[in-house]
Amino acid sequence: MKHIDELSSYCRPFSSRLQLGLVVQGVFLGMCAGGLITLYRLTLDFMEDFVLNLSKLMHAHLYILGIWLVVCVLLGLCLYELIAHIPNIKGAGIDCACAEIKGALSMKSTKTLLAKFLAGSMCAFGGLSLGREGPSVQLGALMGKVIAEHTPHTHLRTRLFMTCGAAAGMAAAFHAPLTGTLFALEEIHKQFQPALLIAAMISSITADFVVSSVFGVAPVLSFHFIRDLNHRYYLFIVILGIVCGLIGAVHNKGMFFIQEHVYTHLDAVHPALKFICAFLIGAGIIYAAPWLVCGGGQIFSYLKDTHGLSLSFIAFLLIGKYLATASAFGSGAPGGTLFPLCAMGACTGALFGVFAAQFLGLPHVYVVNFIVLGIAGLFASVVRAPVTAVVLAFELTGSFSALLAVSIVAILSYVCANLTKVEPFYEHLTDRLLERIAYEKSVHVDEISSHRKKGSVLKGLLHEASLSDEAPRVSLRSFVVGIKSAIDGKLIQEVDWPDNVRVLMIVRAGKNILPSGHTRIQSLDELVMTFLSDTEADDNQKLNDLVRASFTKK
Repeated sequence: MKHIDELSSYCRPFSSRLQLGLVVQGVFLGMCAGGLITLYRLTLDFMEDFVLNLSKLMHAHLYILGIWLVVCVLLGLCLYELIAHIPNIKGAGIDCACAEIKGALSMKSTKTLLAKFLAGSMCAFGGLSLGREGPSVQLGALMGKVIAEHTPHTHLRTRLFMTCGAAAGMAAAFHAPLTGTLFALEEIHKQFQPALLIAAMISSITADFVVSSVFGVAPVLSFHFIRDLNHRYYLFIVILGIVCGLIGAVHNKGMFFIQEHVYTHLDAVHPALKFICAFLIGAGIIYAAPWLVCGGGQIFSYLKDTHGLSLSFIAFLLIGKYLATASAFGSGAPGGTLFPLCAMGACTGALFGVFAAQFLGLPHVYVVNFIVLGIAGLFASVVRAPVTAVVLAFELTGSFSALLAVSIVAILSYVCANLTKVEPFYEHLTDRLLERIAYEKSVHVDEISSHRKKGSVLKGLLHEASLSDEAPRVSLRSFVVGIKSAIDGKLIQEVDWPDNVRVLMIVRAGKNILPSGHTRIQSLDELVMTFLSDTEADDNQKLNDLVRASFTKK
């Protein structure tokens, strides 16, 4: 089914005069977002250094551990109060940015921005195994909204600024401008349009320039290939792609389970308990395994020399980092999972590479290649953004000498993860957020969760339409509802549909909805429509008019 992007009608008529404006706006937005993320990164680096020094103090003076446990309880209570007042700072924040860009959420920009910055710093201060990239994406998107709110804007322009801000945030967090651009297009907006591409790329490049002025231009991770992988060992690449796909599915399933089942029991007793529990677990990790704290920078320092690492220790790093991240992220604590995910991907690649070197005849010089391949493979399987995964591996490592190998791993991992039927990580989080928003707005819809049932509904209706030889041919098409279009926000029964058209299915945030007359249409819904062949051309034009986005101020 082909999505129709709400920006398309905006870009075509104004693309020539928009280009200069997009450059100026992109540079300004990139500078603001880059400056904000630079400050955020400096804060988190300071907190991580504090945590590592704290671990040494705990071993030198055991009473420090007791004091810190009390501090953890206070941190949990403070975080609970902050989230209770501003709930949209929970978790990574990428789902909130996606929901607002879709038009389903409206965050208080300045208030949420400041609270997210503070909450993310608190989590780093507590040593929680969380990354900076999720909050950086949300902070960048909120900075885009702040700028849009202080300039003449339409709803579409605000969302354009937020998408560009999210791209700048990702670029600044990873020192990876191409990754930031692709992540905004492939994961957040899921469409490639000229105006959006130009603006997002300029914002990302500018943000990266600002960050690199402070942190330098070297890649975040420095894994240098000693030798390009020989083609005779490409079978190992295929196996690694499959392994990464399966591990990515297990990663997502476990994260969802801990977040939606384990912590809900604590939440039922008192919502503050899950945050207190997360900080107490973090205190135990600081004392027992400080290399697992925060984003995972210590893990990468270990993996730079795999000759002295045993398979059991690498497996411990992988499993330990996963459990530490799941316990922190599952509580809803503000922080990201992408940098910890990269650490887990590197461990996966290192584990596979060392195993192959010890038992399958792979020269040990290629283990570093598999570390990079593991990063791309696990990212592609968890996030389901294979193009972004390939570019991220290049920009994080500074190596462009393994395009073919990284691409094979990313695609195989992506396909294998899809075959498991486990939902993509951020799509699942966005879906849960949209469901909560819909529930709070008392929007009642009938959902069909089974793809098998969906297929039977489609086939049944089409079969009924073709039972008679005299019946006209019925065809299917899909349309995406543009933001502020003529039908955005209306009930199905309120829309003046063409006579020979029926709304068969609504696809919303990955879920299939069987509509009724009381189903309310939302922007970016995909409407699956049935047409009669003899009126399809006229009806198609009418539907295009109904779903076309409007860009007037409201």
